[in-house]
Amino acid sequence: PCQAQPAIIKGRVIMVAPLTKMMLASLLSGAAAFSAIPPSQMKARVSISALSATAEDAIGYFDLTQKATVDAIAAAIPDLEVKPDLSWSSATVAGQAASLDGRDAPGPANIAWLSSLCVSSKLSALTIFNGPLNDVPHLLSRCFVRDDGNLQFDLDFRPRAYGAYEMRDAEGNYPGPETLGRDAFTYSGNRKDFDSKFGTEEVAAFLQSTVASLEGASPNPVPPSELDLLTSGPLKVSVVMPLTDGNVQTVAAARQQAANYWLSWATDGGHEHRPGAPVNSQYVYDTKFRQNCYGGLLPVYSELFGGGDGATITAADSGPLDEAYVGGGS
Repeated sequence: PCQAQPAIIKGRVIMVAPLTKMMLASLLSGAAAFSAIPPSQMKARVSISALSATAEDAIGYFDLTQKATVDAIAAAIPDLEVKPDLSWSSATVAGQAASLDGRDAPGPANIAWLSSLCVSSKLSALTIFNGPLNDVPHLLSRCFVRDDGNLQFDLDFRPRAYGAYEMRDAEGNYPGPETLGRDAFTYSGNRKDFDSKFGTEEVAAFLQSTVASLEGASPNPVPPSELDLLTSGPLKVSVVMPLTDGNVQTVAAARQQAANYWLSWATDGGHEHRPGAPVNSQYVYDTKFRQNCYGGLLPVYSELFGGGDGATITAADSGPLDEAYVGGGS
């Protein structure tokens, strides 16, 4: 399943069921351009033949749609290049076939690392870290089959400036200057900046409607680690649900829509930093942030694949952490 190829026609993403391509002809006339989809239209955009709710079929389907998404991103950002030394065309992780498509686009294209990862019957993950030239959120889009047979779905737009999100209480409030001093105003300003640009009412509604449409979904019962809390955004979705046909299709559509949002931001020049100090400061912040993301991911993959394979796949999915990023135009 991790080697299946999606259908891409003139830059348009054609959704093909993993078990059959018989519906391809009927989909051609309605093939969707890679652009933002209002939440109200999401279900109409995934008219796909029914899936068998097995781990192999589900991950195979996610892999197909994820590869289509990456191909569409590459079509929109031509400088995005495959890194052969950091990619796997075929490998084995915990006894399962695995593939990893690692890419980057240094300079003006501003993609520090993109990882499209698949472990057959177990995991499908798309991770994108942006370079320091803009403040566009990093993207985390991951789903995996848990040992209990349920599906876990994690989706997050990760902010590029510290907002003390891990300090939010159960009512959604953050500590003020009486606790954090003048830094409280800086963190509050960062949160407002994120909300106005990226965590908008539309994006929040999309995430809320996705969760509401999942069958039998409940919050992830595993408490987040300290590093997971430090790197998570305010709108992060982390839910567990039965592995049903409907849930697989809903999750696949949501992952594509999240990538749509990310791509629209990444190709919008309005999010670029001014040259000089802001770019340098972003690079310093991002370097530490990516290290923390690695630390937050390690226990997740170690639980899924065991200590040895878990560490290997964490390092591969996270990309190079100690390689200087050269930001053109800075």
